Amino acid sequence: MIRIFLTGYMGAGKTTLGKAFARALQLSFIDLDWYIEERFHKSISQLFAERGEEGFRKLEQRMLHEVGEFEDVVISTGGGTPCFFDNMAYMNAQGQTVFLDVSTDRLFARLRVATANRPILKGKTDDELREFIITALTKRLPYYTQATYRFDGGHLEDRTQIAQSVEELKTLLGI
Repeated sequence: MIRIFLTGYMGAGKTTLGKAFARALQLSFIDLDWYIEERFHKSISQLFAERGEEGFRKLEQRMLHEVGEFEDVVISTGGGTPCFFDNMAYMNAQGQTVFLDVSTDRLFARLRVATANRPILKGKTDDELREFIITALTKRLPYYTQATYRFDGGHLEDRTQIAQSVEELKTLLGI
């Protein structure tokens, strides 16, 4: 039985690497945010607006515990998932956890082109975006680093890099 949780900041490549890794190992892939949206037929933004952050985080925790029981799966968590309740301890107890570590500059480059798709980033200037990333990473790093493994997620820019990262992750996890 394989259960792998990918954690890290938005734009770290959790979904990109997770899909490719799951495909290579013939495992199921679940993006926790997508799972929540499918279950509740609402976007994460809508759920946040309706329930507030605390209400959303409780819902997210319940859904994490639900998918955390699945077997032979790679789970990409939301960027904030590890930072609330006992989520990181739960994931560590349920399977292998991997923190996709990406430099601030790489995150900035990735998120800069995706601001329209991410409501929390919409309308931010480059300086505001960079500061937003630095501030959030500073707060979240103590949670992310509780993962069993730390993996460089900075090399997921093309198919060759993704394929190489899949092989490196397999080696890291002993698979």
